[in-house]
Amino acid sequence: MAVIRASRSGEIVRVALLEGDALREFWLWNRARPDGVGDFYTGRVTAVLPALAGCFVALGGEQSGFLPDSAGGRGLTEGSYLTVQVTRAPQGDKGPRLARSEDAPGASPGLIARGPGPLLELAARFPTAPVLADDYALMAEVKQPLDGRLRYDAKAFDAVLEDEVAGLAAPITALPGGAKLHITPAPAATLLDIDAASGSATAPLALNAAILPELCRQIVLRNLSGGILIDFAGMKAAARRRLEAPLRHALASDPLRPEFLGFSHLGFAELTRRRIRPPLHEVLSP
Repeated sequence: MAVIRASRSGEIVRVALLEGDALREFWLWNRARPDGVGDFYTGRVTAVLPALAGCFVALGGEQSGFLPDSAGGRGLTEGSYLTVQVTRAPQGDKGPRLARSEDAPGASPGLIARGPGPLLELAARFPTAPVLADDYALMAEVKQPLDGRLRYDAKAFDAVLEDEVAGLAAPITALPGGAKLHITPAPAATLLDIDAASGSATAPLALNAAILPELCRQIVLRNLSGGILIDFAGMKAAARRRLEAPLRHALASDPLRPEFLGFSHLGFAELTRRRIRPPLHEVLSP
């Protein structure tokens, strides 16, 4: 049975989805610095760029976003006013990705309404899951949309959950069979390097196949996104293709449905995972 747990400390809300004793998703929601996903704005088209198949939209202040033609940008002209919703958080010096809304725009660019945030978003995806929270003020804010599913629990995050969540901040984590996963984010892609345990008697193919469910769970928990390269342990590049079927199977439970692209000449498994909210390592960055 799925259970959603929320723990608040100041403006930080930690949100966890558990199925039985297994942690399936984790979100760090900084309400003082929201990522903007789901926010609605009145926007004004500032530039139409056919070469990019979209247009730039001013959102108020110095903020602007990109509205693709495929998300409602087709046929707009410079100076048009419209209502847009943020579908992907800003990344580096890139503004948010937008989608057009049919709601009437306001008189000038600016924020109309904040998005639901990770807690309500997760609750909407798991509509029968009870929600346990350790903060009455937070409960009051989300009581109406959660419609009787909300309960107070002073230990919404127990010691076991606290330990597992704390481990998500580390770039190295344990895998089955004594293996270790090294996570190295970079602007172009994230490298996942698997090291087998020293002196392991497990055959490389069996070891790598066994770690795939946990490897893919870590991708979800840390919300790794964009290009992802996986360097499996102890296998020649040609032999790694035997891992394609079990890797696809392990990725199938990911709510963002990553796309497996194949193996590079160097033997890296290549996949892409949609970026919507920032990955955990970016949220934790000062």
